[in-house]
This record gives sequence, structure tokens and C-alpha cells, in this order.
Amino acid sequence: MTDSSAAASLLSTIAALREALGSDAVRTGDAIGERSMTDWTHHAPARPAALLLPRTTEDVSRALAICNEAHQPVVPQGGMTGLAAGAVARATDIAMALDRLAGVEEIDRAAATLTVRAGTTLQAAQEAAEAAGFELALDLGARGSCQIGGNLATNAGGNRVIQSGTAREQVLGLEVVLASGAVLSSMNKMVKNNTGYDLKQLFIGSEGTLGIITRAVLRLQPRRAARHTALVALESYDAVVSLLRRLSARVGNDIGAFEIMWPDFFDFGVALTAGGRSPFATAHPLYALVEHTSFDAADDGERFATLLGEALEDGAVRDAVIAQTVADARALWAIRECTAEFPARLDPINFDVSLPIGDIGHFVDHCRAELDRRWPGNRSYFFGHIGDSNLHVTVDGHSVPGVSHHDVYAFVYAMLAPYGGSVSAEHGIGLLKREFLAVSRSSEELAAMVAIKRALDPNGILNPGKVI
Repeated sequence: MTDSSAAASLLSTIAALREALGSDAVRTGDAIGERSMTDWTHHAPARPAALLLPRTTEDVSRALAICNEAHQPVVPQGGMTGLAAGAVARATDIAMALDRLAGVEEIDRAAATLTVRAGTTLQAAQEAAEAAGFELALDLGARGSCQIGGNLATNAGGNRVIQSGTAREQVLGLEVVLASGAVLSSMNKMVKNNTGYDLKQLFIGSEGTLGIITRAVLRLQPRRAARHTALVALESYDAVVSLLRRLSARVGNDIGAFEIMWPDFFDFGVALTAGGRSPFATAHPLYALVEHTSFDAADDGERFATLLGEALEDGAVRDAVIAQTVADARALWAIRECTAEFPARLDPINFDVSLPIGDIGHFVDHCRAELDRRWPGNRSYFFGHIGDSNLHVTVDGHSVPGVSHHDVYAFVYAMLAPYGGSVSAEHGIGLLKREFLAVSRSSEELAAMVAIKRALDPNGILNPGKVI
């Protein structure tokens, strides 16, 4: 197809979309804001040829049927908080934002489920669950901006995976629109439903390459009435793992979060959130932010404090600070959540990897040593959700002038390969990790993924170039 005929086809498709959805649901040119041009990675910003704002599943279905007939690429967009460029559109793509397809439809108290539209923010869903006396276990720092559809499309992880699992563990039912416009609606509320292929799992984590999620039935949990937070200083990574296992043996699933910060990251967070004043009098080799939860509203944290006191007495930990108020807990969490400032203060080159828990400490030492050898003076930050085998590494691109992000990606992922680790623990593949997917998946697995893509999206219109 020549450039002129491609342009004519695109204009014809946009006209058909306006007729089907209404002019107010189809934006072009300057009417498309910067938010639709890139995600939190700031990767390759581009204004898409058009931005669709469907209000219903039927709108999504009509739009995809039109685009599929024209072989027109469509890029689904949610809160644009992704860190893998999975929702970034090209100038010739049509973007589909699900902001208007929002709202909680139902809370079924008997089934303990929440039925929600894909454009609903995670925070809105959490608040609806809380108002009904439940808890939506999924939680991450972008809760106020990220959307449920995007959370499921990327199989988001977050702070409480150690207790409740990733996004896919929260889903009972799903509604998805395929590239053809066909609607797969399996809004199941049952925990047990063993009726052939579990189709919803194909779409959770597929990053919109197989279908566009429009509605979901999410599992709710009993609300944890009490939360107690502590910042713990430790001697070594081995001590970190020992503390994790010690607490798990004593309180089991009551550990709601277990976050690890190496000194580089901890000092960065303290400087930003606590004015440079550490909760500890001296520096330590490692820090753990631990959250203990309880269903008992009368739990005053004494049991948690006793466990940490015992660990202090026998030398398992070096020091501990226990939050006495909600404000104290928020201040401790602010250190861990300082990553929100990375885009403003760094040129962040982000890694979201997973390894067997026992290997993470060695990998950090190896990675830091190799980065220092290759690029002396680099500034790198190590932190993660160690309880669920997830390590984050951020290299400040400003500290490695003249070095491309791609070169840093290739260098770190090459170190990851011998550990049998994953190049993406929770942020997805998108554009940024597609080249490196073979580090974690075999050729046979990749071939199977390609076959599934061809079967469900034979014209390749859904989020082309992402994942595979």
C-alpha cells in the first residue's frame, strides 16, 4: 500500500469510527492530549492518528470490528502508568482509552466479588470494596492513576503479592473484546469452574495483544482490621531471608508486605521524604519494611513487637523502628515509595526482574560490581519485593553519559540469564523488553505465543509490536 492510499484508508476508518461511536468519542490532532502520547517511561512520544473514548463494551466491539476490517492497528490505553512502553502508540495507530468505561457495577457480598469496568482506577475499586466491608488485595503505588484493565492486562504485582498474589489471582471472571469485535463474556463468580480452557488467563498479562479487557469480576477478601509497620535494619541478605522465614513460620499469611532496600535506595528515599534524617542513628547494610496484618481490630501490635524484640535479642536483626501511628507508618512507606520521584530526578533505566529468592543477594552484588567495572561512577539503586522473588534495579542514565538505555538493558539482562531469572516480574514486556524475552522463554514457548496471537488476532491489529 502506498503512503497516499494508506493515509486515505486511515481517514476513511476514522470517518467510519465517528459514525459508529459519535464525534465526541473520536479525537484527532490537537484534541489528543499529551497523556495519550507515552507512558511513565517517556518512550518515543507520538500523537496517535486518533483517540477513541468508548463508553460501553458495545462501543469497543464496533470500533474493533471497523479497525479489523481495515487492518488498522489499535493500541489500548489505561492510566498510562506503565513502565515497559506497552501502551505507547505510533503516529499511524489509533489509540483506545478506556477512561469513560469506568465504574463499579456490583458488589456481591455473598460471593465476595466486585464487578468493575476496565477504566476504573484501582483506588476507586479499593475504596468501593472497603466501603462494603471488604478488601481488594491488589495494591501498587500508582493506585490513584492506574486502571483495572491495565492492571489485569499487565498482571500487575505490587506491594502485597507475598500475601495475596498478583493481579491474576484476584480474577474470577472477565469480559474481553477480540480483534474481530466478538465479545467473550465469562463473568464468572464461582471459585470452582472447571469447564475446559480457562480463557481469561490468556488475556491477563497479554498487554492488550490478544483482546481488550472491558469488565472483570474480582475476588474480595475479608478486610484486615489492623496493620502494623516496622522498618528493620539487617546485617546481610542472608539475614533478610532468615527474618522472612522466621516471621512466616510464626505468623504465616499475616505478613502483608516485606520490602527490601539496599543502602543506595534507602538513602535516596530518606533524602527525599525525611529531609535526610534517617529513622536510625547509624547506617546499616540492608533495610526491610515489614507490614504485619490482622483481622482482629483489637490487635495493638504487641505480638508483632514481641517477634521483632526476640529477633533483636538474639542478633537476627540489628535495629528496628515500629510505627506508633498511621502517620508514622506513612512516613516509613514514603521512603519505599520514593520511586514516584525517579522520573523527575533521574534519567531512570528501570529493571523489574525476578530470581529465586536465595539468589537475589548474590545477583545484586554481582550486578553492582559489574556496573561499577563497566561504568565507574554510575548511580544505581536496588530494592524489591523479596518475599515474592522480585528485584528492582534502577540505573540513573545521567550517571552514564553517552550510554544508551539499550546498552544498559543488554548488559544487565546478560547477567540475569545464568540465574534462570525473568526479565519482567510485574511490569510486562511492552516494547522495552521484547528483544530480551528470549532470556526467560524458550524458542518453543515463544512459538506457542506467536501461534496464539495469530489465532486470536490474524490481522495483527491489537497493540502491534508489543510482547512478541
